[in-house]
Amino acid sequence: MGGVSTDTHTPDQVRRLVEVAELLAREAGALILDGRRRHVSVAATKSSAQDVVTAMDLASEALLRRRLAELRPDDGILGEEEGFQAGSSGVTWVVDPIDGTVNYLYGLPAYAVSVAAVVGPPEPATWTALAGCVHAPEDGRVFTAGRGLGARLEGRTLRVNPARPLIDSLLGTGFGYTATRRRSQARIVAELLPRVRDIRRVGSAALDLCTLAAGGLDLYYERGLQPWDMAAGALVAQEAGAQVTGLRGHPAQEAMTVAGPPGRVGELIGLLEALEADSDE
Repeated sequence: MGGVSTDTHTPDQVRRLVEVAELLAREAGALILDGRRRHVSVAATKSSAQDVVTAMDLASEALLRRRLAELRPDDGILGEEEGFQAGSSGVTWVVDPIDGTVNYLYGLPAYAVSVAAVVGPPEPATWTALAGCVHAPEDGRVFTAGRGLGARLEGRTLRVNPARPLIDSLLGTGFGYTATRRRSQARIVAELLPRVRDIRRVGSAALDLCTLAAGGLDLYYERGLQPWDMAAGALVAQEAGAQVTGLRGHPAQEAMTVAGPPGRVGELIGLLEALEADSDE
């Protein structure tokens, strides 16, 4: 996911962006964890009646926007709930206030706050991610990455698993919330399942990408990711040595995101292309 040059951002500047990303993710994480201990209800829906937004999604993003206005007032913000607000610095913060909202609604622990700083147009195909943090409040995990500085989990340097044969690889994926897309995604899973060790569906793309970075998955693919779903997690995976890309020579984007060690991603891409996994037909 390349784009604008980062030559004007020194390693120290990138480290400061990582620090801000972690601070904000932790603050929002504390807010939503406290909210989970109380009553959680659906505030709105998006692509379908099953694609929900809770009041805490809205409160978490409001906190992130308020704190960015205090700490980085010249930067832009792209958030899942309130859209894009342009800035003047060239840096845009891409935030997902709760990645894994359905898990959050049901009391399952696989949800996270995702905060990333990027430069360039606010689209995964054209931006360059500089810093990111994914924080899982339930178990306290904090994944961080800075461009050129590596990826870490609570200070431990992360590295993706070495390339394994596809039949010995554990895949992560996710599903959309419309019936048409789910039918197509079910077809792809049925074709892939006999060819891999197994498939996991956790329910948070940000955590899937970070789990890949930490060695808990060998490969990952998903259709339908939005910019805020992948911004921080993709940088964590890349800085851990993963290739993060799309199909048919395209970068990672909504049509398809594929991630894993460079020596094995190509084989998965070939299968997904042959299966037309980037189509809802």
